[in-house]
Amino acid sequence: MAHIEPQVGAGRSITERVPTFLAWMGYVFLILPTLIVVPLSFNAGTELSFPPTSFSLAQYRTYFFESNWWEATVLSFWVGIATMMLSLVLGVPAAYALVRADFPGKKILTLFLLSPILVPVIVVALGVYLYFASIGIKGVALPIVLGHTLIAMPFVVITAMAGMQNVDRNLEVASQIMGAGRLLIFYKVTLPLLRPAIVAGALFSFLISFDEVVIAYFVGRAGFSTLPVKMFGSIQWEISPVIAAISTLLTLLSLGVCLLVAATAKDE
Repeated sequence: MAHIEPQVGAGRSITERVPTFLAWMGYVFLILPTLIVVPLSFNAGTELSFPPTSFSLAQYRTYFFESNWWEATVLSFWVGIATMMLSLVLGVPAAYALVRADFPGKKILTLFLLSPILVPVIVVALGVYLYFASIGIKGVALPIVLGHTLIAMPFVVITAMAGMQNVDRNLEVASQIMGAGRLLIFYKVTLPLLRPAIVAGALFSFLISFDEVVIAYFVGRAGFSTLPVKMFGSIQWEISPVIAAISTLLTLLSLGVCLLVAATAKDE
């Protein structure tokens, strides 16, 4: 009687493919609602309808040339740039100190710097609004930049701390033996090696600020709304089809930032 060998390879192949298939189905489930706005953005009508009855670039023309949406976009852009720069100035030195230095209360300080990630954004927004109102900070962009820095800086700290783990400390010690001071070592040795982590943290902080709506809604001034706040207000009072075009552009922006971060991590 012939002995039949079990098909172990085929069974193992199916077992390996099932988790991959489920993972891709999960990705599709998460991404599909975002992709629905893409065909909506090419709708030629004056109302949001799916599927579109006709296709046109009218919503993109309205966004760029025939409305005040572009003013809100420019404000969001400058707020994002300012938030990114301030988050880097505060977050990178903080990450360096948390990784390289050893001092009492280090864990408590780390938890304190990362606490905005753990607290609901609505709580942070209310606290920022009450604090700025009590000390009299006014302006169009300054309160928003400071509030966005509060929630964006932890991401810079996390990415910079992760990057510091890959920086060989012996290089810093060798530079110190050769007579370089700590400040010179930080600027000439550590920062160049931290470039991928700094770029990733900068992109994340910009994207967080550009997409944030709650803090900007609380501390922003009437008539000077960022793009997400203007979109939120438009959804409340009128559902403009231009929102679909803006959502598509924001999706492309987020995708571009993620690709840049991935490319930076690959170079590292």
